[in-house]
Amino acid sequence: PNLDTRVVDGKKSLLFGPYAGFTTKFLKHGSFLDLPMSIRAGNIGPMLAVARDNMDLTKYLVSEVRQSMEQRLESLRRFYPEAKAEDWRLEVAGQRVQIIKKDPKKGGVLQFGTELVAAKDGSLAALLGASPGASVTVSIMLELIERCFPEKAAGEWATKLHEIFPAREKVLETDAELYRKLNTQNNISLELVEQSNEAESYA
Repeated sequence: PNLDTRVVDGKKSLLFGPYAGFTTKFLKHGSFLDLPMSIRAGNIGPMLAVARDNMDLTKYLVSEVRQSMEQRLESLRRFYPEAKAEDWRLEVAGQRVQIIKKDPKKGGVLQFGTELVAAKDGSLAALLGASPGASVTVSIMLELIERCFPEKAAGEWATKLHEIFPAREKVLETDAELYRKLNTQNNISLELVEQSNEAESYA
């Protein structure tokens, strides 16, 4: 749970959440039949396995859905004790569909991260799973480029990509000097340190 200040259409609001929920819709304005209509002979096994192995999560979701407005306000008051009911309203902020994948040992597992799925010819790609935050969006887009445009990524785009991303995470894991150099450059670009302190960052 967290408190966030947001400005939407020039109007400032204070948001608190998230509160968990459950629906059989796959989209915010979809149909309640989305989940039942998605069941096939090939996926019912993994779905039942996930239901079996995630009873605690199911109980948690049910308890969250059954919460009254007063109970939700009590959660808010742990952060903001002076919160008054008349100053707050409940909003459906968004929706996500969790991925269920087949697993040779468990039958099926629930994925909480994000996964990029792309056609073999690169003509179509989709991002499935949890909402990606700023920390993973860059790596997701790099993966998208490499999977959907492999020839260009290795050819005409290679120089520009290397200019933007002089090192990937695997390289930085083993090259401490390069890591310190790029970290200093990033800090200067983001104005986290003064340029005059650049030498001190190498110490």
